Amino acid sequence: MTVGNMETAALFDAGKKGRGLRASRELRAGEVVFAEPSFSAVVFDSFATQVCHSCFRHQAKLHRCAQCKFAHYCDRTCQTACWDEHKQECGAIKKIGKAPNEHVRLAARVLWRIHKDTGIASDSQLISVDQLEDHVADLPEGDLKKLQTDVHNFQQYWSRGRKQHSADYISHIFGIIKCNGFTLSDQRGLQAVGVGLFPNLCLVNHDCWPNCTVVLNHGKIELRALEKIPEGEELTVSYVDFLNLSADRQKKLKEHFHFECTCSHCSQHIKDDLMMDAAESKPSADKVKEVTAFSKECLEKIEKSRIQGDFHEVVKLCHECLGKQENVLADTHLYRLRVLSVASEVLSYMRSFSEAAGYARKMVEGYTKLYHPNNAQLGMAIMRAGVTHWHAGQIEAGHSLICKAYGILMVTHGPNHAMTRDLESMRTQTEVELKMFKQNEQEYHTMRDAALKKPVTSWEPPC
Repeated sequence: MTVGNMETAALFDAGKKGRGLRASRELRAGEVVFAEPSFSAVVFDSFATQVCHSCFRHQAKLHRCAQCKFAHYCDRTCQTACWDEHKQECGAIKKIGKAPNEHVRLAARVLWRIHKDTGIASDSQLISVDQLEDHVADLPEGDLKKLQTDVHNFQQYWSRGRKQHSADYISHIFGIIKCNGFTLSDQRGLQAVGVGLFPNLCLVNHDCWPNCTVVLNHGKIELRALEKIPEGEELTVSYVDFLNLSADRQKKLKEHFHFECTCSHCSQHIKDDLMMDAAESKPSADKVKEVTAFSKECLEKIEKSRIQGDFHEVVKLCHECLGKQENVLADTHLYRLRVLSVASEVLSYMRSFSEAAGYARKMVEGYTKLYHPNNAQLGMAIMRAGVTHWHAGQIEAGHSLICKAYGILMVTHGPNHAMTRDLESMRTQTEVELKMFKQNEQEYHTMRDAALKKPVTSWEPPC
């Protein structure tokens, strides 16, 4: 049932996939199909004191709500903008003395919003929230127990005297959140800091090689076209990272979203061969099997050391693993790419930029052969590689990579996103430095060496 209207997209019956959205007119690459504010959203528990509960920006000094002492805001402007959504929550937190987990808080915010707006927040909302799929009947036993605990905690949290709901209805809301909740990132798009519910976005079906992407921009979710989309074509996004074998993507989609992916890339196993390919030197099958098993085990050790902050051990393990993989696994092999990614990231943090740049270049070469040319993950990986080359003094390669990343992010993020603006500043700066380098190489390197004596603020420790 269509309850709203939208100029660029229309709700339709997508057959076995259920409901879906399709283009109401031809769309250009980079065009915003629609922008949607959250119906309800909350900050993750782990970021409750670090991120504004209104705009989801990371801030050094946030102002705490004087009433509940839980919510934090950039300033009074953000607090005022969020008050209509926070006031019910504020009273409930004060009443029980502490804030419940993010799932319970979001379920409560959704229900308060439904009571106020009957599930429809605007004329452009195509479906009411409680008409979204919950898949509660498909949950495994472990997830059902967690759901029952959340329902119990919700009932304690929900303010007395207000409209009461059955446990089944509350379970329905939790199921909707589990299946349809969208992770919200901070202002740089680098870290997941919250979760929200966006009814129109929930109608966009999955494809492992989608024609659209999703980005949070100025507090709203934007659905952006990755390529030219003809009128009438279904709009799709990817619910999982493409850099996994088709069977692994299908397993993850089945476990979390409860459907069998039958997209062309899964059904035809497109690019699976590249992701598991052997090197051109044609090593024996036994050697490939041995190195693949070693790489898998080594990646587990690398991740453990990275979590512990032992970056010297991470680098040691990466060197060992990459040495074993040389002339055995292809440059597009998933395990090789994962080690290259960690190595370049950690070495950049440790300011070993020249070595990091070499690994980053190889990583980008592999990514480019696997990802959609306008994939946001590819764009950000190229950006990081460009910055690494820039810090390494390889200004020509750095500027070229930054320009390439800028072209991708103009499509995936748009010109007004904080990430794109940062990249535009980098592009301008590297262009100036490139001219200096071509005019007087010695003077350029003197300037660069002086700059590198200052702390590098554009890199953060991997997490």
